[in-house]
Amino acid sequence: MASKIIAATVRRSLYPRILTYNRPLSTAAAAVAEPSDETVGISMKGVKISGRPLYLDMQATSPVDPRVLDAMLPYFVSRYGNPHSRTHLYGWESDEAVETARSQVASLINASAKEIVFTSGATECNNISVKGVMHFYKEKKKHVITTQTEHKCVLDSCRHLQQEGFDVTYLPVKSDGLIDLNELRSSIRSDTGLVSVMAVNNEIGVIQPMEEIGQICKEFNIPFHTDAAQALGKIPIDVNKWNVSLMSLSGHKVYGPKGVGALYMRRRPRIRVEPQMNGGGQERGIRSGTVPTPLVVGMGAACELAMNEMEYDGKRVTELKDRLLNGIRAKLDGVVVNGSTESRYAGNLNLSFAYVEGESLLMGLKEVAVSSGSACTSASLEPSYVLRALGVDEDMAHTSIRFGIGRFTTEEEIDKAVELTVNQVVKLREMSPLYEMVKEGIDIKSIQWSQH
Repeated sequence: MASKIIAATVRRSLYPRILTYNRPLSTAAAAVAEPSDETVGISMKGVKISGRPLYLDMQATSPVDPRVLDAMLPYFVSRYGNPHSRTHLYGWESDEAVETARSQVASLINASAKEIVFTSGATECNNISVKGVMHFYKEKKKHVITTQTEHKCVLDSCRHLQQEGFDVTYLPVKSDGLIDLNELRSSIRSDTGLVSVMAVNNEIGVIQPMEEIGQICKEFNIPFHTDAAQALGKIPIDVNKWNVSLMSLSGHKVYGPKGVGALYMRRRPRIRVEPQMNGGGQERGIRSGTVPTPLVVGMGAACELAMNEMEYDGKRVTELKDRLLNGIRAKLDGVVVNGSTESRYAGNLNLSFAYVEGESLLMGLKEVAVSSGSACTSASLEPSYVLRALGVDEDMAHTSIRFGIGRFTTEEEIDKAVELTVNQVVKLREMSPLYEMVKEGIDIKSIQWSQH
């Protein structure tokens, strides 16, 4: 008893501000806000704003759901055993928690718990899938099919295979971001060892025709891998209906913790991979290394919550997306939605604003945390490779902004985002000579610009 009183006293003396601080939370209702003096504002990386910005970047990461954090905490504090320790209670209870989480993840995608391998995230899953499969079957299979709009880790894994002598076909996409199924079929060769197509695109949110792709792969008896990091918990997933052999999943895109992911590997018919990391043989030898129990428990809890709340979240996110899009279009012209408007996840709204410089727009939206579709935050001024693959004009690709809406986004935040976006676009267009010419009825594309 005395030790508990001493510990409580020490905590109060060490963290007085955290214990007494109280303020309303914003979008990241799942996160504990750090104490800060709102009157002074926040200054970071040369940018000064009045307070924490609205968070509309859910495709980059999502806040941890408080219920997920509650499930994780015991495995940080008291149940800290190594799940691979077989001789005592601490190991047994951690192992049981890991297996429970494995079942929770499997249930969300209609798989068996025995088909789930825990990893550090979707990037590792993609590397194991793409490189692991082709290395295992390298004597007979030398060809991979993927798309031009895949996540960088899939594209880079394919380039790595090309350097090793494998052939890779990068399928183009139509203007709506979807692949042509006939083109996929005609690209298949006798030595094709893998087809890898992302379920929901991270940049434009389009949903590929997964069942149809899976059917083609089944017809030709080719393993089908999908990066479903952006699909998990957002749209219904059934590994049997999709006929996938491998599926990459991420914890922090579904209101779980960062640093944990899961790889689905079909058992019947069995898919084999060459491990990309050697060690103690954990996770059936496919991913050696101690399984991080708290993170895995968090991902399992997040998947169970997603299973129970997906329908409600989907309806609410769709309403908020309509509110955002209609609010912006009611006050601005020249607003284009990038990607399919029918086959897409509602929480990802990628918009291009005509006659506006993308870099200026993003810098002007300091009070809204969003991402740009173009590489304007890097040293390169090249527009997004995804939008280029869609055939979007370079000037429009440069002005794309991705709004990510999620479980904790509020109507008030959407309305504020509309107001700030509209004000900034109007401000920039007032300074744009191109917009003035368009208002005067001049067709900009017909102008022959001369070089000096």
